[in-house]
Amino acid sequence: MISGPLLRRLLSFGIAGVIGFVVDAGLLYLLAPHVGWYAGRVLSFWGAATATWLINRRFTFADGARRLPLWHEYLRYLAAMLGGALVNYAAYVAVLHALQGPAAPLLGVAAGSIAGMGVNYLSARYLVFKR
Repeated sequence: MISGPLLRRLLSFGIAGVIGFVVDAGLLYLLAPHVGWYAGRVLSFWGAATATWLINRRFTFADGARRLPLWHEYLRYLAAMLGGALVNYAAYVAVLHALQGPAAPLLGVAAGSIAGMGVNYLSARYLVFKR
């Protein structure tokens, strides 16, 4: 059984992830006409990671997490998200290669987000927002 604080943290992380997904997909569709679907995805992930860092530091891991200087924490968060980013990007590329049409990138972002979520949670919890 999942304890109350852990369940709250997982739900908050999930909500941050949904917001990050919207940021990710929105930026991707804005950037892709200028830089392509692959480079656009790298930039959109960065934007999404920034959005989720802001939400996670304020809500998800606010209960007793050791605070680092702001920029140190941000850079540590981005570095910690690299493992999830690789899983995320691999799923995104696999979907783009398997599907065609205007919705393929959106489905790729969704698949990537789901694929990288566990890695990202563990990285955020134990590498960035540890007690």
